[in-house]
Amino acid sequence: MKLTKSLIGRSKNQIATAQSLGLKKVGDVTVQPDNTATNGKINKISHMVEVTKA
Repeated sequence: MKLTKSLIGRSKNQIATAQSLGLKKVGDVTVQPDNTATNGKINKISHMVEVTKA
């Protein structure tokens, strides 16, 4: 998954969710396991990330 939009001006919950996924700044890319916890986090910040299935 890749962070496509800035965290500036976002709620504390959205920033914490992005950081828990390993995304700190625009353009950061990380690989996460496909499980329910990760999917829930992705749904919370879906408007800020680009998800690709490997």
